[in-house]
Amino acid sequence: MLKDIFFELTRRYTDNLPLILTLWNEIDKEYSHSSRHYHTVSHLENVIFQLEQISNEIADWDSLLFAIFYHDIVYKSTKSNNEEKSAEIATKRLSEINFPQDKISKCVAMILATKKHLYTGDSDTDLFTDADLSILGQSWDQYTVYYNQIRKEYSIFPDLIYNAGRKKVLNHFLKMDTIFKSTYFYDKLEVQAKENLLKELALLKSE
Repeated sequence: MLKDIFFELTRRYTDNLPLILTLWNEIDKEYSHSSRHYHTVSHLENVIFQLEQISNEIADWDSLLFAIFYHDIVYKSTKSNNEEKSAEIATKRLSEINFPQDKISKCVAMILATKKHLYTGDSDTDLFTDADLSILGQSWDQYTVYYNQIRKEYSIFPDLIYNAGRKKVLNHFLKMDTIFKSTYFYDKLEVQAKENLLKELALLKSE
């Protein structure tokens, strides 16, 4: 499914099928790396699924889709520049298929927005960053699977270091005026997300 979406999207800009296959294989390889447990192709599928429900509200679906595919193509738990590196790759790859420069810039801005998930005022970007965080507002059972997957991605760090860093992340979201910036995701997920974050925070404090 994900491959079909990527091929259909990319063929709107190039008929170079070997190039499209190369680009897809790179995406599939990176998101399937053994070090990944949450930031996988399943995450991409979920973000797309969340946004397909409101596709009529999205102004530039193609730029948004490319942002989804490339926003976590670089993901190393020991680095703090993953978004910037992902944006660099997106710029190179989208240039190869002759994606319009203004749309590349838009895509890059969306990818960089996932670093802090702050309100941008751009509807497409805010919907994208909200969809990226949509796992936070799922049922507690689903959220539990998520935070355990995140812990595995940071398995290089002992509990003492990981727990301190994770508390900082949780408090970052809890201190926001709102976690979700769009009305759609706010109404749908905000209350549950805060409950989940507070519950995980309490578990970390008890350890």
